[in-house]
Amino acid sequence: MNLKIYVGNLPFSASEEDLKKLFSEAGAVQSVKIVTDAYSGKSRGFGFVEMATEADAQKAISLLNGKTLIDRALVVSEARPQKKGESSFKGRPDRNR
Repeated sequence: MNLKIYVGNLPFSASEEDLKKLFSEAGAVQSVKIVTDAYSGKSRGFGFVEMATEADAQKAISLLNGKTLIDRALVVSEARPQKKGESSFKGRPDRNR
């Protein structure tokens, strides 16, 4: 199993520190990253957490999937690896003129 966990449906006001505190209930957290919009710098509503061990990662997924954080039910699952050459940038029609 991958030690990287996808966290979706994040409240836009949630901070990386909020996520670290929440996930530390399941075990040792190595890193936390909330994905932000490149133009506005605002949260895109999802992020990634890396746990220290596979056991901690499995525990975090089972313990925190569906748990409420700031009035939103989190979606917590194993992160899928990014395919080689794949970019998260899909282009924006209003910026391609």
